[in-house]
Amino acid sequence: MIIGRILEEAGPYLDNVKIEDAVVGLSLIGIELDNRNIGVTYVLREGLRAGCSVFPYAQKMIGHEASEIAQWSRTGGDPLQRAIGMAVITAASRSLDLKDADTSVNPLSVAVRDTDTVGMIGYIAPIAAHFSDKAKEIIVFDKGISQCGGPHGIVMPMEQQANTLPKCDIVVMSGTTIMNGTFDSLLAMCGNARDIIVIGSSCPMYPRAFTGTNVTVLAGSWWDSDRKTDIFKIISLAGGIRHLADFSIKKTVRVSD
Repeated sequence: MIIGRILEEAGPYLDNVKIEDAVVGLSLIGIELDNRNIGVTYVLREGLRAGCSVFPYAQKMIGHEASEIAQWSRTGGDPLQRAIGMAVITAASRSLDLKDADTSVNPLSVAVRDTDTVGMIGYIAPIAAHFSDKAKEIIVFDKGISQCGGPHGIVMPMEQQANTLPKCDIVVMSGTTIMNGTFDSLLAMCGNARDIIVIGSSCPMYPRAFTGTNVTVLAGSWWDSDRKTDIFKIISLAGGIRHLADFSIKKTVRVSD
């Protein structure tokens, strides 16, 4: 599974590092490592238990080895614990030396043709708008919207993925597909895609982990450590990713063959 490869790549950047601080909001999770690197991931709240649920592990992670908490991305007992693990992994990626792809002509470093069918797994409005303006067709799947409501005129029923994704020329997959364990099966459906982009703050920026897959681009975010107080405050007040735009360092990286 891809999460095992990601953990292997992240390992050297987690050694002798501890969790310095954390915030778990309604929409996002923020993690600060003791080297000041920050990671932010999405809260898959539609998969959490209802009622006055308690998640005691979140109270105990401060001061723990980052390598231990990162393993939650694979072993976590619920979506929140796995998302915390992924936030640690994304924070550690800040220590990599990543060369940005050229996005001056094609945003996300992917050329879009007017004959293309684009599949999007995880609805991100600005990205959907970008592809809608250029491609023949865009087809969107989003589990949270399908379960909890949202722009149903845009989002297709989840059960149509197996029939639809093999027909797509470009596929954009949210990094949350790695957290919820659907990434590997979805990737297997996208064998005919010319480009596959993994995107969003939950995207783990470890291109070597995706070598040999048909993923071609990682488009994630790093975070300005000097604005940690602002980032964590916004997350604590149920802010979403667009509220953190001023503190984001966008990263778009090609995956080598």
